[in-house]
Amino acid sequence: MITKIQTTDAPSAIGPYSQAIKAGGFIFTSGQIPLSPSGELIGNDITAQTVQVLENIKAVLESAGATLDSVIKTTVFLSDMGNFTAMNDVYADFLPSKPARSTVEVSRLPKDVLIEIEAIALAK
Repeated sequence: MITKIQTTDAPSAIGPYSQAIKAGGFIFTSGQIPLSPSGELIGNDITAQTVQVLENIKAVLESAGATLDSVIKTTVFLSDMGNFTAMNDVYADFLPSKPARSTVEVSRLPKDVLIEIEAIALAK
């Protein structure tokens, strides 16, 4: 069974996709960027943007009955790998369980943000 996850506590999808999908005992979030639930860009530095992205992931997971502690894998997309250390400091506060992770630098992200993160979590 596949269930679409949607919450007003995180920004709506800006394209033809779901905030997350619950399937086969897992929750797969779409990439989250630093938009408020109303769609406003939050922060102009990597610290503020990382906080907002992780708050969005938290809200999406909670709407699916999970928590950040349920996360088993993330992928972090950075527009500048020079932001890695500052991103990592915020990330460690939100995800002390240390899920598996990949981090890559990309040439550009939607709305020219500095960071996007997607997550896979265990469904409860």
